[in-house]
Amino acid sequence: QVTLRAGAELDASRVNQYTLTLRASCPSEDEVEERLFVRVTAGQVLRCDAPFASAGGDVVQVLPDTAPRTPLYAVLPQPLGGLTVSGGCPGFRLRNHDTPLTLTRRGLVLAPAGGFNTSQDTQTYRLEIEVMDRHGHNCSGAVRVEVLPSCRPCVTFLELQRDVVVPEGTGPLEVVTQVHASGDNVYYAILAPTAPTLFTIDEVTGEIRSTCQLEVTHARLLVRAYNTLHPADHATTTLNITVQGTDRRAPSCVPALSVSQVPETVSPGSTLVTLRCTDPAGTDGGLRYALEGPPASRARFRMEGPRLQVNTTLDYDSEAVAAVGFQFTATIMVTAGGQPPRSTRVPVLVTVTPVNEFTPVCPNGTTFTVLETAAFGSTVGRIAGTDRDYPPDSIEYSLEGGPGPTQPFSIDTRTGECPALPQPPLHPWHPWVPSNSRHLAGEIRVVGPLDSQRHKSYRLTVRLTDTRNDLDPAKRRSRLCDVAVRLQAVPDQAPVCTPEVQELQIMARSGGRQSVTRLACQGSPDGATLAYTIAGGNEDRRFQLEGNTLFYLPDDLAEPRTFVLLVEVWGNPSAPRRSTVVALVVHVTPRSTPVPPSTTTWHTTLRKEPLIVMRTEVAWHPPAWFVAVLTVCSALLLAALGCMARGLLCR
Repeated sequence: QVTLRAGAELDASRVNQYTLTLRASCPSEDEVEERLFVRVTAGQVLRCDAPFASAGGDVVQVLPDTAPRTPLYAVLPQPLGGLTVSGGCPGFRLRNHDTPLTLTRRGLVLAPAGGFNTSQDTQTYRLEIEVMDRHGHNCSGAVRVEVLPSCRPCVTFLELQRDVVVPEGTGPLEVVTQVHASGDNVYYAILAPTAPTLFTIDEVTGEIRSTCQLEVTHARLLVRAYNTLHPADHATTTLNITVQGTDRRAPSCVPALSVSQVPETVSPGSTLVTLRCTDPAGTDGGLRYALEGPPASRARFRMEGPRLQVNTTLDYDSEAVAAVGFQFTATIMVTAGGQPPRSTRVPVLVTVTPVNEFTPVCPNGTTFTVLETAAFGSTVGRIAGTDRDYPPDSIEYSLEGGPGPTQPFSIDTRTGECPALPQPPLHPWHPWVPSNSRHLAGEIRVVGPLDSQRHKSYRLTVRLTDTRNDLDPAKRRSRLCDVAVRLQAVPDQAPVCTPEVQELQIMARSGGRQSVTRLACQGSPDGATLAYTIAGGNEDRRFQLEGNTLFYLPDDLAEPRTFVLLVEVWGNPSAPRRSTVVALVVHVTPRSTPVPPSTTTWHTTLRKEPLIVMRTEVAWHPPAWFVAVLTVCSALLLAALGCMARGLLCR
């Protein structure tokens, strides 16, 4: 039997004949092949919509709360007029009848008369429909109706069973407990016992109250929550209510007093102490823990059950922690249930200890200028480092390499001033810092000679080491800072000697060297040492200078002699050198030669040394061109005067 495929459309204007090749075979026989020609003729054809006539059919999605007999789908074949079914009645025919949906004579698919079942999550219905016109033309298709899950939340209890403990003596209409179920339009009712004598429930709020004064007993309640608009949507929970006797004894806790010491770097969430508390009247599950105390303590600590935990960072270096003396006090309130509630207080003391977290920081612009004539111990400058650890800026200073010829400086360990610091408590592990403590800054001083000709500047390396910033004194941090010291040159002044010209007379004697004179010269105001040297007149090396003292070296001088010496005196060895020359006129008289004993008497006549008088005369020596010009001008003047005199005489 050859049938037309579902959903196929024939168009004679496009294809009017199909050739089908059919092959048939039987066991132990040859295969037979034949052709079947299908001719398509033009005429009026009944067609159904493509989605409806497809293999899967058209899909309709509806909500589960759709009203009964609501139109869900309409079958629209082409053409619309003259439709009949096999009995001669115009309309549509439903092939399958295993569905609650309804198909009308006009091709409408209606919702079930009783509506959809809202308790089911997924519902799918398939309708196979045949359409026939009065000429016997037909088409068929399918419709799949999918019922979407309900958007309305179902009634649900979070706890299917709960134990409730009530103290004896609870009065009538006091709230014992409350149940809660999620969902829409939720109401509550007690299913069992069917006639409760001890408890009643509020159908709207779910509060369960006592109906009389309770005594020691045990009751089991079965509570139902349901949607008042959809009673089939419901849930149940079981309550085990125990009425027990009361005990007036307060809970006992270990430890009864908590004293702890923690570093400032303890992370939030760390547990400081865990209380082990027991209730004489029952188990520890009914105990409640709360933290009481100053706002600073309640902000930095919290209770997680019986555990005292750090809530936020405990910064030892902050002003807030310093303001409370680095100690926090609080009280843990442990409360047991019952009427009246019974409670126990556990005092808490937490001491925060410092941790050296930060490295000292070098200051900016550590460049100083000092005169090269600075005296020993003069202050060059102060270097003030900073440290964020408490106490702030508690730093020791040291100079790498120490003082020496190549580094004529030293640094004081602690100098300077700073504003007052808060006074910490007297801890055995932390020395007390007075409120008027001074800022610690390294003071650099001169401890050696400075020479701008040899060194224009010095680069010093200063080590900054923090102190008293950690519970362990050995845990210290340091940083190296570069300091530049520039030397400022001081212009030299020529020494002044008094007098500048000296005339001296000595008598040579045998033996060692002989002192002649001591020069009196004054250098720069800073008292720099002067240097002396014989610049002229000492060709035969008869004189010697040591400092400012002139010595004569005796020799075999036979007759008196006069020496003119030029001594140069200068201060610092700067360039150019500023010096002063002192003239010394030294008359040396030889000592008389002793006469041996004889019959002849020798007389030694001392030669009188000439006296040299030095006088300065002011003389003017004009240049030659000036003399020539003056001579010519004089001659011209004389000629003019002569002519003038001759003219007068002629008149």
